[in-house]
Amino acid sequence: MSKQSKRREALVYHAKPTPGKIKVVPTKKYATQRDLSLAYSPGVAEPCLEIEKDINNVYKYTAKGNLVAVISNGTAVLGLGNIGPEASKPVMEGKGLLFKIFADIDVFDIEVGTEDIEEFIQTVKNIAPTFGGINLEDIKAPEAFEIERRLKEELDIPLMHDDQHGTAIISAAALLNALELSKKKIEKVKIVINGAGAAAISCTRLYQAFGAKRENIVMLDSKGVIRNDRDNLTSEKAEFSTGRNIHTLEEAMKGADVFIGLSKADTVLPEMLVSMAKNPIVFAMANPDPEIAYDVAIATRKDIIMATGRSDHPNQVNNVLGFPYIFRGALDVRATKINETMKMAAVKALAKLAKEHVPEQVNIAYGETKLTFGKDYIIPKPFDPRLIAEVPPAVAKAAMESGVAKEHITDWDKYRESLLERMGSDNKIVRLLFNRAKLNPKRVVFAEGDQLSVLKAAQIVYDEGIAKPILLGRRETIKRLMTEIEFDPEDVIIIDPKSEKEDARKNKYAKVYWQQRKRRGVTYYAAQRLMRERNYFAAMMVNEGDADALISGYSRNYPSVVKPMLELIGLAPGATRVATTNIMMTKRGPMFLSDTSINIDPSAKDLAKIAQMTSKVIKMFGMEAVMAMISFSNFGSSNNERASKVRDAVSFLHRHYPDMIVDGELQTDFALNDEMLRERFPFSKLVGKKVNALIFPNLDSANITYKLLKELNEAESIGPIMMGMRKPVHILQLGASVDEIVNMTAVAVVDAQNKEKWEQEKAKAK
Repeated sequence: MSKQSKRREALVYHAKPTPGKIKVVPTKKYATQRDLSLAYSPGVAEPCLEIEKDINNVYKYTAKGNLVAVISNGTAVLGLGNIGPEASKPVMEGKGLLFKIFADIDVFDIEVGTEDIEEFIQTVKNIAPTFGGINLEDIKAPEAFEIERRLKEELDIPLMHDDQHGTAIISAAALLNALELSKKKIEKVKIVINGAGAAAISCTRLYQAFGAKRENIVMLDSKGVIRNDRDNLTSEKAEFSTGRNIHTLEEAMKGADVFIGLSKADTVLPEMLVSMAKNPIVFAMANPDPEIAYDVAIATRKDIIMATGRSDHPNQVNNVLGFPYIFRGALDVRATKINETMKMAAVKALAKLAKEHVPEQVNIAYGETKLTFGKDYIIPKPFDPRLIAEVPPAVAKAAMESGVAKEHITDWDKYRESLLERMGSDNKIVRLLFNRAKLNPKRVVFAEGDQLSVLKAAQIVYDEGIAKPILLGRRETIKRLMTEIEFDPEDVIIIDPKSEKEDARKNKYAKVYWQQRKRRGVTYYAAQRLMRERNYFAAMMVNEGDADALISGYSRNYPSVVKPMLELIGLAPGATRVATTNIMMTKRGPMFLSDTSINIDPSAKDLAKIAQMTSKVIKMFGMEAVMAMISFSNFGSSNNERASKVRDAVSFLHRHYPDMIVDGELQTDFALNDEMLRERFPFSKLVGKKVNALIFPNLDSANITYKLLKELNEAESIGPIMMGMRKPVHILQLGASVDEIVNMTAVAVVDAQNKEKWEQEKAKAK
């Protein structure tokens, strides 16, 4: 994608369909006059009076306890510098988005129009009663130090300047683990800090809190080593000045055990790494490009332990591992401060988590057979679902033990459960899907490459590294549309199956197809004619290994696209039928609905098979399948044949697959409401478990349900995902959106990865 095109895409993202990235939504009923009279006058007077009696009741009757202010004056925004408060607002909204999706914390972003320290402090103090916590953001040093110091002293709610402490906390966790792996003691290692801004100062202070010795630390700024004979040092720089006879980074690196980079790209040369001590630890955290390229560093020193700020290398030092969870823990015990004890607790929790068994969901997301604690895994991954249940409790406990908590948690298991429940609305599964696809992108043929929405989706998956698109359609149309959307890569293949240029390939495909179907009434001439049709041509590309996966269905009705796929691709080994499942992103988390597109009135045996296939798809996403077989009946309450077939399917699964977590027949509300289920049907295998898949008794109920959820609740959908096919073939719903096409392409890529892995394992077994 061209720079201009990326710029336009970014602007459209922030502007459409509604300007900005966050909004306020009601949390109470407001449908009737009675609701409104409770929400406002006269009913609202009652909580006001209760808060007047006891100010702590503000946490009981308002949103204060889960509301954080992200506050900036725009003086040090990302890599953009002092761009002003209004220009900083998109960044602050983005920070609010991260708070919400990672820790379910609501945010108001506040942009303050002053660079005067006293004015800024007074502004924050004056608005503080609104909030349960304050996150300072993108304020330039040295003012940031004084602002944070004063506000921490003068406010009684948790406050943190993430630019300082976020990087410090994450890198400290990584450093503790790296030192353990290299068998070095923090009290003895020589540390070089390249950079002297807010983050560098905070990192160094936190490392000292864990035992690093001042005399073993050398800090540099843009002028070189910060020596105590330099003039005009700020108090923060003076704190880390040295009297040693060293002046340059090259000199500082000789014999150093640890390098911490918080400066700019390409400041470290390979020969500097060579001069470091045995088993060097190098955290090159400049963004977007590190102080030394990852590939260069690991090629220079085989014994290096390396971390960067980038997601495409191991050991990403990412602030999102810290600030959402630290504030979550602080808010949940109504901490009056975020103190050193709480920050150190977060460090220890992150370091400890990296040493524990990694969930399969995380391994799958990062394309690893098994992530284990070692040189390439010293801090948890941002997609690790355990972060929400591990870091906030550690922070909350530290707040309680250090005497800054106004509320105390007694049932920690219940608290962890509540934290996990908070994340039910998060769409992590989409990010996991994309991340996994990018690890090994496959060639995906788009049968309708001359449709604008399909082409836009192809552009996104190409730019994001999700897939390698192959576009079928009229070349002139495709090229014209590509020009319109500024999509001009040289390595994207365009094929027009009707052109004479493709005659040789069409004849080759036709011959293969005719050989397969000649005893079923297909002539060679008919096979040649069919190869002019895109879906037949695309299917043969996948069959013959000219593409790895196929996406079609945007402009054709579902049955007309399914037919050639069944004819040419066929069923996977062991499969007896094809089915589909849709993943719906609901408030309770991802929900798999089957079968949404193929089987009109499946038998009991068919339903059992659909449940088995759905279970495999859920496992593909790194989750345990918990499936309810849906009906209008509950456990034999009706003898109608439509209910009894569901009952028979469950009976079959319980007999032959006793370890599968599936039960029914059940009405949907009982399947999704554990309290109702436990009270009426305590014997069910689903009691105490969170159902994440519904297997419907017929196509009517499944298709209607998924489309209702999609349209009425604006639930994002991934699907229909084809199950039971021999090759990765996935058919879109007619008129699918660009996002839906992108999602399905990622599914197709992951499907291709799985099938490739299965083929390799089968070949090894032989």
